[in-house]
Amino acid sequence: MEPALHLDIDGPTATIRIAHPAKRNAMTTGMWRDLPRLLQRCAADTAVRVLVLTGEGGTFCAGADISSLAADGGTLSRDLAVAAEEALAAFPKPTIAAVRGHCVGGGCQLAAACDLRFAAEDASFGVTPARLGLVYPASSTRRLVELVGPATAKYLLFSAELIDAERALRCGLADEVWPAQRLDERVAQFACVLAARSQLTQAAAKEFAAGPVEAGRIAHWARLERGSGEPAEGVTAFLERRQPRFTWTV
Repeated sequence: MEPALHLDIDGPTATIRIAHPAKRNAMTTGMWRDLPRLLQRCAADTAVRVLVLTGEGGTFCAGADISSLAADGGTLSRDLAVAAEEALAAFPKPTIAAVRGHCVGGGCQLAAACDLRFAAEDASFGVTPARLGLVYPASSTRRLVELVGPATAKYLLFSAELIDAERALRCGLADEVWPAQRLDERVAQFACVLAARSQLTQAAAKEFAAGPVEAGRIAHWARLERGSGEPAEGVTAFLERRQPRFTWTV
């Protein structure tokens, strides 16, 4: 099988699968380049309300394909990896990484760039540039620190050691841990929950959580809320004891 990213859209959920089974789903230069394009497609599709990122088979992603790093000295691949990570972090709709097996190096970068990480009990996480003598990107380092705190981020970066799913759950790198055979079911169920909620609330929360917010952006979201009809639908649905039908889209 040629290394590739596969996009499947099922109702409101888009799933991007990392597929490079010969190298535990390691990301090639072409795959890094393709990810922002697929994300743009999903962002533009108003029917898509949730994005799931996962790996083909029994592993998530073992990082960057080292042969592609060797081919160009690593500069191009690392630049593309950072661009792909930033595109994933900036995706305007909720994102879930469904992690089983290895989630290492660039794979861990991608998982960290998702809003949530649901892991199988057999998952292992690692940030491994110290094995290769590489400088981890500043933006990726800050994102890791925000997730797990400075001490754990330093433990991962300094040592390049892998941690198991239980420790990832304790430190904040994973949000939920499930038996491997139940992971897909849980991710699908939670994706349906997210798809049923207000995309206006979610989009504003993503922006606010990303860092300092200027007063103009706060006013922008207040105007959108007033004109969206979302609060009226939410209150009406609550009083009528039914599920709300939120229609505002990014």
